[in-house]
Amino acid sequence: MKGWLILTMGLSCLGGEVWSAECPELLEFSLRKLQGPEEVNFCEAYQGTVILAVNTASQCGYTPQFKGLEALYQKYKDRGLVLLGFPSDDFKQEYDEAEKTARVCYINYGVTFPMFTKTSVTGDEANAFFKKLAAETGREPSWNFFKYLIDRQGKVREVFSSKVTPENAELQDKIDALVKQTHHSIR
Repeated sequence: MKGWLILTMGLSCLGGEVWSAECPELLEFSLRKLQGPEEVNFCEAYQGTVILAVNTASQCGYTPQFKGLEALYQKYKDRGLVLLGFPSDDFKQEYDEAEKTARVCYINYGVTFPMFTKTSVTGDEANAFFKKLAAETGREPSWNFFKYLIDRQGKVREVFSSKVTPENAELQDKIDALVKQTHHSIR
């Protein structure tokens, strides 16, 4: 009983907004950040947020999308969007050295959204997060800068090809609609 009281009191400190203690299956995943040894538990870090997951590459014709992705992140981050970048060499356009990838992201494009260590996003070698994305949507990335828009409950709502830029009105409208929803309106 004492534990229940503490839990209830703790939840009431959250302004009445209570997310389910059960993490969506999609977010049951951990991956190391691009820089440093920190491993990020996706359930702990991103449960209850709108997520735009993007597989990236530093030497691709779409690499300049980093600038638009950062602008998108800045526009929506205070409204509940997190943008997650997953460098991948699946299409042979990513550096082997994390330092070179980090330089492109952080110095060349000023990225502040979470970026993770290089990982596979397609086929049998894909990380568990991207395997779940592909299973849920029936689509795996066909090229770099493929985008998955995930709602606050951990369900993929839209998939956008690499050709869809961060400035695209449809993409922004979909993000806008999802960040406006609160957990109360999505039960």
